[in-house]
Amino acid sequence: MSVADIAPQICRGIGRHFRALGHATLAEFSLPDGRRADVFAVDDKGGISIIEIKSCLIDFRTDQKWQDYLDWCDRFYFAVTVDFPREALPAEPGLIVADAYGAEVLRPAPGSALLAAARRRSLLLRFAAKAANRLARLEDPEGFEP
Repeated sequence: MSVADIAPQICRGIGRHFRALGHATLAEFSLPDGRRADVFAVDDKGGISIIEIKSCLIDFRTDQKWQDYLDWCDRFYFAVTVDFPREALPAEPGLIVADAYGAEVLRPAPGSALLAAARRRSLLLRFAAKAANRLARLEDPEGFEP
C-alpha cells in the first residue's frame, strides 16, 4: 500500500468510529484561519474535535502546524496506523490508531471546552453549511458550478 492510500483509509476509520459515538464528521474541513482539518467532529452537545491524520513519520516531521488547530477545538487528536512510530508524537494530544474499518482511541484528548461561545457558534454554522452543501452536491451534481 502506498503512502497516498493510507490517509484516506485512516479518515474512513475515524469517521466510522466517531459516527458510532454519535458524532457528526466532515473530512477536509476548512477553518476560518485558512487551515484545513483532516477530520472535524461535532458531538451531540456541540463539542468539537479535530483529528490530524499522519500517514507516515515523514508526514509528521515535515508538517508541524498541528498546534494551530488547538484554538479551533475542544479536543485534538493525532490519528495514525498501527505501525506508526508513536514515540515520535507529542504526548499532549489525544492519539487514535485507525485503518479503513475503524479506529481505537489509545490516549484520550485532554478536553478544554474553552472555545468562546461566538467562535463555537461560528464553527458550528460553518460545519452545518459545509455539510448541507456537500449533501446537495450529491443529490444534484449538475446544480453546482465548479
